[in-house]
Amino acid sequence: MAARRPRIVVVGGGRLGGALALSLSAQRWPVSVLSRTQEGRGRVQALGLKPATPRELEQARVALLCVPEKAVPEVAREMARTLGRGAALVHCAGALSLQALGTPRGRPLGSFHPLCAVSDPRDSLAGHAVAISTRSRTLKAVLRQMAKGLELQVLEVSERHRAAYHAGAVLSAGGAVALMSAAVEALGQAGIPGDAALAALLPLMKSSVRGMEARGLARGLTGPVVRGDAGVVGAHLAALSPEVAEVYRLLSQRALRLIGSRLPPEALDDLTKLLFER
Repeated sequence: MAARRPRIVVVGGGRLGGALALSLSAQRWPVSVLSRTQEGRGRVQALGLKPATPRELEQARVALLCVPEKAVPEVAREMARTLGRGAALVHCAGALSLQALGTPRGRPLGSFHPLCAVSDPRDSLAGHAVAISTRSRTLKAVLRQMAKGLELQVLEVSERHRAAYHAGAVLSAGGAVALMSAAVEALGQAGIPGDAALAALLPLMKSSVRGMEARGLARGLTGPVVRGDAGVVGAHLAALSPEVAEVYRLLSQRALRLIGSRLPPEALDDLTKLLFER
């Protein structure tokens, strides 16, 4: 199964399903797409992807379920009745355990969750990571083969730690957007319109990400906490609305934990009193 490229059926023609199908097709994997709605079938056709026929469902060795998390159990039951004997069921939901796929007899079960904020099916997955989980050695080899072809870094996530893994993924994606909304609000308190604030802050955030890429977390950190400037941090807290100030305080506490050992004792003491003592 792992020595060659097995036939894949992607179930769901949305953003992630489209992105996986396009990327696998570009690497010459035999891929077809099954969409259960007329709208989805239209998207599949517009993307130039191959719709799944009954024969292809029968011949598929892996079904990637790219459907909303709530729909996974129902779709898994439906596909277990439709697929050929021994075909694997693999969901692409970050938060769900393998139990969401049920217990279909004789079918390997797995998960394949790309850590990529896919906002359009044409988004590239290359260079990102993917979390995989399965109890089947054969299926694990196939999932790793897929990841290698798609240029994805593999993370193996145990079932009991899936919630913590997914929380971290959410913090780095949706959490970053929520954080940016707080930063935009802060600039709004300085009289800067939202559109202008976002346009100014996005390049700043990108430069911070580049710093982390190049130097890691602690050495990529910038700002008044790194400089040990409690006066500036105190002024920021006083200037912000209570909600945004709390976000700022919590993030500054984490920043202090990252680099506190590098600060002079007096600066560390001042920041600790300001950020942790109320």
